[in-house]
Amino acid sequence: MFNKIAIVSIPVKDQEASKKFYTEVLGCKVVEEMPFGPAAKWIRLEFPGVETRIVLVTWFPQMQPGSLQGLVLITNDIAKTHAEPKKHGVVISEIAKKPYGQEASFSDPDGNGWVLQQPAA
Repeated sequence: MFNKIAIVSIPVKDQEASKKFYTEVLGCKVVEEMPFGPAAKWIRLEFPGVETRIVLVTWFPQMQPGSLQGLVLITNDIAKTHAEPKKHGVVISEIAKKPYGQEASFSDPDGNGWVLQQPAA
């Protein structure tokens, strides 16, 4: 019935600050940016090689900045990928071994929680 999740809305307080974090720290590319109402922009981003896009949203009252938790980013090299956010001063947990692989967690500037994961071989 459905083929994929096309967009995940990331609730943020300041779209420009968040865009900077997602592009400069996490390596996202801006796919689309245009006015969206009187005080917001439609900012759609993509992670390199990832089909699902993210949109930095400010217009859903029920989605407060920092309320999104547990989004998982898969990597084939967690040690290398783990080092990137740290280089930019992001607080990221140590890599933990789990039965299903290895993982570390971090938050964006608004407190939205992300998990970096390398599945077990």
